[in-house]
Amino acid sequence: MQAINHEVTERVTEEQIAFYRQNGFVQVDNVLTADELEEFREYMEESMSTSDGRSVKTGKDRGTYAKVLNQKVNSWRDHGGMAKFSFHARFAQMAMDLMGAQGVRLFHDHILWKMPGDSLPTPWHQDLVKWPMHETGALSLWLTADDVDESNGCMMFVPGSQRSGKLTNISLSDPVDIFEFVKDTEFAKQKPVCVPLKAGSCTFHDGLTFHYAHANTTDKPRRVLANIYMAEGTTYNGKGHLVTNGQELQEGEPIRGPLFPLLAGRALKKS
Repeated sequence: MQAINHEVTERVTEEQIAFYRQNGFVQVDNVLTADELEEFREYMEESMSTSDGRSVKTGKDRGTYAKVLNQKVNSWRDHGGMAKFSFHARFAQMAMDLMGAQGVRLFHDHILWKMPGDSLPTPWHQDLVKWPMHETGALSLWLTADDVDESNGCMMFVPGSQRSGKLTNISLSDPVDIFEFVKDTEFAKQKPVCVPLKAGSCTFHDGLTFHYAHANTTDKPRRVLANIYMAEGTTYNGKGHLVTNGQELQEGEPIRGPLFPLLAGRALKKS
């Protein structure tokens, strides 16, 4: 594994912000220092090797889904080391700059391991249709602990597809073709972009951007942390979700509280 550049990226540039807003995704290299990358790998290994009482591990012994992903949701709740990366101010600032928000909150993190062997691709889908939010604009950081390319599960994006609007929730284990919902549109004709990354680099993508991950054909897991950020003031739409169930959120009210910390910017006053 190659070492990453010690000159870590601290902020996204104006050019990266413009690219993101046009295309719905952007690549940002070297967001981790060499020391941070070493810690990141160690903490993910520890977190994924244990069963915890509060974070939720999925994928294991779940048939087809396990071949697509093994994941742990809200790893920060049970591993202080993972919290360092889930709450990292550098990443939250980048997310806020890309969104143009006054503040950003963490919706949840999830460790995403694409296991070796009989791995399956992650099918084309949108994320936002899974999240219980009224507003659009929430995005994901996808931070890799390994070099990723087409052989072990790198991502692909359809540029501009965030403008398609909310479509349908695509099952990762029993998918339908998302492009059937955009026939005869510019989104069906747009060529997908493959984004290989070096370890310690990341992508950000809008929750409505069509994206896909290749199968892992290597003999090692592909290890990623995804942080989901939402603009301060994003409101709850009342639908069930793993991290909002039981939180006594009211439909139409902002998603706030101890599980959804403000990581950058400022909190807006309640009206």
